[in-house]
Amino acid sequence: MKLAEALAERAEAARRVEQLRARVVSGARYQEGETPAEDAAALLAEAGEVLETLETLIRRINRTNAAVEMGPDGTLTDALARRDTLRLRHSVVTAAADAAAGAGGRGHVRQLRSELTMVSALPVAELRAQVDALAREIREIDTRIQRMNWEVDLLD
Repeated sequence: MKLAEALAERAEAARRVEQLRARVVSGARYQEGETPAEDAAALLAEAGEVLETLETLIRRINRTNAAVEMGPDGTLTDALARRDTLRLRHSVVTAAADAAAGAGGRGHVRQLRSELTMVSALPVAELRAQVDALAREIREIDTRIQRMNWEVDLLD
């Protein structure tokens, strides 16, 4: 099985656990004299089985990610950490640029002469260029990660 297939199975198992959790919660109590729509105990047992499968998948995925070398990016785990921090950095710099630009990019406009002028504390154009560079770097590393996901076999 390829790593990408295991990732898809992991996502499906996580969705299944959440669905089972919701069904267990809704059927955990019922009115006396009525029959519950579903057997909460059976659903709970099924959730336990899916969780065991999920744990096995997660262990194998993590083991594979830590073992696969991606050249200058280090291991696949290193590349994932880099991508995650790049996404956070992108979010922070985007928020800073948006705030410095003001609401709708109109941070320097006054309605009346008596109003104070808002001045940007940050260089908006430089921040926007940085945001673009970060977005490009995220796309590039994400492409390398996706390629590895389809090329690498899942370890036991």
